Amino acid sequence: MHRILNNTKGDRWIWLIVILLSVISLLAVYSSVGTLAFKQGKGVEIILMKHVFMIVGGIALMYFSHKLDYRYYAGISKVMMIVTIPLLLYTLAFGSHINNASRWIAIPGTGLSFQTSDLAKLALITYLARTLSRKQENIKDVKESFLPIMGSVCVVFILIALANLSTALMLFGVSILLLIIGRISIRQIAITCAAGFILLLGVIFLGPRRHTYVSRMKVFMHPELAKADKSFQSDHAKIAIATGGLFGKGPGNSTERNYLPESYSDEIYAIIVEEYGLVGGIVVVGIYVFLLYRCIKIITKAPKAFGALLACGLSFSLTIQAFANMAVAVGLGPVTGVPLPLVSMGGTSILFTSIAFGIILSVSKDIEEPKKDKTIKEDNAGPNKIIVGEIRTA
Repeated sequence: MHRILNNTKGDRWIWLIVILLSVISLLAVYSSVGTLAFKQGKGVEIILMKHVFMIVGGIALMYFSHKLDYRYYAGISKVMMIVTIPLLLYTLAFGSHINNASRWIAIPGTGLSFQTSDLAKLALITYLARTLSRKQENIKDVKESFLPIMGSVCVVFILIALANLSTALMLFGVSILLLIIGRISIRQIAITCAAGFILLLGVIFLGPRRHTYVSRMKVFMHPELAKADKSFQSDHAKIAIATGGLFGKGPGNSTERNYLPESYSDEIYAIIVEEYGLVGGIVVVGIYVFLLYRCIKIITKAPKAFGALLACGLSFSLTIQAFANMAVAVGLGPVTGVPLPLVSMGGTSILFTSIAFGIILSVSKDIEEPKKDKTIKEDNAGPNKIIVGEIRTA
């Protein structure tokens, strides 16, 4: 164990954040899976142990992915994009149909399934970071730079949006942010946004889940006119938050966990506030805000363009997802199927989130190592020697 701790590199605060979120996840999931255990005819401890296994597996993946130099992810991104597009198409056609949406692919022989959108987020962000960093010399060229970038963004967006609009919108927003930071012209960004808006309208009004999307927007915009069954989830989330008070009902004392669908996943933040009160809710928000702060420091200090863009895309993807989940729980947005990163109970979503954290830590590790090298050089240099700094390019 001591050897493993000595081999962990990167931002120590992010390691601490991961540990804190994992502990919060264990407490919240253990408290909220009673109804699920009853439906499945299993013990709560069995479901919790499966969740513990996923968290431990996620931390292991984060450790191994942070040990790999982040520059290798540039080449891996090409493979991931080649694999992602067919997987998204396969999911739409043959994926597991759950809650009127085909988002999952079953992993043969494991009893597990994963959302291909989790892989698509990782693939598109790393691919955009690679492409933007390598095409800076002709970044304004439409044929060489803009068309491949816009094409990849729009194709992934439409394939995810047909089954999972909320995830697609967040990923599209992160992609636009990367295009802005990557010095794509405002005109080209506007064209990308216009193309995305047209695709969005097509998904909302012509897509296979059009009735679900329109219904959720109506419930959000006019909750007083919605039928009880349509606003059931949002109503009980608000009840959970309202009855939590300042310090909450205490661990394991939630009552709304028995009514909220997906209380252990999409609505877990409402359960946290009910049991730990406003104080607990603010602590969770503060952890994600601090995560964003630490990631921004990594972005500003990254010595290479690819590392900065990669950390930027992954960190904003994680934090935007977290704030979107919490916004839905408190009634600031329509119901979505977005989990709270590293807190909600989930199978492979925890694993992909952990890999994203590992890549961010790999970038931060690259910031620390040049500092150590410089210190060693200064210690070895005599009083009459001059240290020439190294200029690192994108």
